[in-house]
Amino acid sequence: MGHAALNIQTTATLGAVLMALMVIAIRLRAANRPTSIKKIVLPPLGMTTGFLMFLFPQTHIPVSWGIGAFAAGALFLSYPLIRTSKFQIIEGQIYLKRSKAFVLILLGLLAVRLLLHSYVEHYITLPQTGAVFFLLAYGMIVPWRVAMVIEYRKTEEQWNRYRRLKEGGERALPED
Repeated sequence: MGHAALNIQTTATLGAVLMALMVIAIRLRAANRPTSIKKIVLPPLGMTTGFLMFLFPQTHIPVSWGIGAFAAGALFLSYPLIRTSKFQIIEGQIYLKRSKAFVLILLGLLAVRLLLHSYVEHYITLPQTGAVFFLLAYGMIVPWRVAMVIEYRKTEEQWNRYRRLKEGGERALPED
């Protein structure tokens, strides 16, 4: 492996570590402020710009690799994130609950990603490796955020039901 390739690999690895640490910091700060559907949906929408990489031939991969990477992210890596993303109501606002497990899960996912990245890049080019891991990450974030939207809406409905009951606008038991 040449000197330039080593520098690109080191830069990519450091970039992944810094991004993971940034996600952890953002997630911990987000727990201090009310959340919304917009705040849940914007990250995966913003991430979709990453698909522009596929305009460049260097990043082209077989469709089966792309489907496999997306499926692995969706089926395996999103699950721990979904399990640790819960909401709570504080003073009439919906907040994301802090989870110590979330930080450990993100660090674990980073370690898995780095190990897999080191293995995979021996068999395919660095741009193709980036494409595969982008699809893996996208496959992880989309189901996680969809689950968050569903959980948010349930929490919001519970809060609205509680407020209506408290205000006397709804009976505890519906009439037949």
